[in-house]
Amino acid sequence: MPLFEYKGLDQKGRAIKGTLDADSERAVRAKLKTQGIYPTEIAEKTTAETARLGRRTFKLFGDRIKVQDISLMTRQLSTLIRAHVPLVEGLNALSEQVENNRLRLILTEVRDRVNEGSSLADALAKHPKVFSGLYVNMIRAGESSGTLDVVSGRLSEFMEKQVALKNKVVGTMTYPVIMMGVGLLVLTALFVFVIPQITSVFKELGQALPLPTVILIKISDFVRGYWHLLLLMIGTFVWFFQRYIRTEKGKLWFDRKKLTLPIFGHLTRMIAISRFTRTLSTLLSSGVTLITAMDICKFIVNNEQLKRVVEEAKASITEGQSIAGPLKKSGEFPPLVTHMIAIGEKTGELEEMLVHVAEAYESQIESIIASLTSLLEPVMIVTMGLVVGVIVMAIMLPMLQLSGL
Repeated sequence: MPLFEYKGLDQKGRAIKGTLDADSERAVRAKLKTQGIYPTEIAEKTTAETARLGRRTFKLFGDRIKVQDISLMTRQLSTLIRAHVPLVEGLNALSEQVENNRLRLILTEVRDRVNEGSSLADALAKHPKVFSGLYVNMIRAGESSGTLDVVSGRLSEFMEKQVALKNKVVGTMTYPVIMMGVGLLVLTALFVFVIPQITSVFKELGQALPLPTVILIKISDFVRGYWHLLLLMIGTFVWFFQRYIRTEKGKLWFDRKKLTLPIFGHLTRMIAISRFTRTLSTLLSSGVTLITAMDICKFIVNNEQLKRVVEEAKASITEGQSIAGPLKKSGEFPPLVTHMIAIGEKTGELEEMLVHVAEAYESQIESIIASLTSLLEPVMIVTMGLVVGVIVMAIMLPMLQLSGL
């Protein structure tokens, strides 16, 4: 059933707008008439129309679909199914109460497809940019096993944990990035405005200047005279670098380098392993086959090097081997992880072991993030203090010489 967006006036003459499900525009007018609303504008809304409008429109009006929106919708769907509400009616209720306009349109189309006889998973799969392969496969497994309420609840919990982990990492990195940005702005202001006025006095005296002061003046002159060239060089480098890491060879090189960085490389690996084990456990416990689950998990790690390792593990499974073997052979997964996976395979408790690994790594990630947060602040303050101290020393040295003369 199409979704119509309307604008009109109520019985008191106040402007009102909203959306309605109806077979035609005439039916919309009839419904509005019964509600005491005089329509001034009626337009059918479809996801095809929203696609033509483009992503910028959605972002501009706050209609970009977030993971939190999908997670909340999934939890509400689980609650409705547990209350024995028919699926079509549940989707209809969700489409009416969802605040995000784009998600409401998509749910309307999903509801119509399900009403026409399609499975929920197939209807969701028509919107791959909104519902990932992980999401669709878990819903499919829940439908086939008759446990859609349990699977949807588990899927919502999984998405909430992933969002929480991402927010912690982003929150930790936000402060250092802001500090670096402010520091660069302060240094730029010093070199462009402050230092030239002070050093111009030394140049007029014609006195031989100390080496630190000469270096400081040269840097200041370069920044003032060639700032546009400097910005062009930085922009060109960033552009070529982004182009390179979008290629298969460049992405593999960059992802390998990320894993070898001090401190942050270890954190990147732990986050990827945590996501891999948590996702694999969730898929397996929801009834998804191991081969399909591994095929989904290789995209979850978000690292080309680890993705290749997971692909090798998947190939070994199709040949009748274990998961732990190729993971251990790659050297990218720590011995603790491969050992616990091997035990889980032998005992038939692979899902539980994967959950234990994910929880252990998530706990370590939180600890490392807390340590980095408390460590980065004093390190950056000391670094900025040293830089400013060097600049002050370079300015004070010729002043001391003058006072001595």
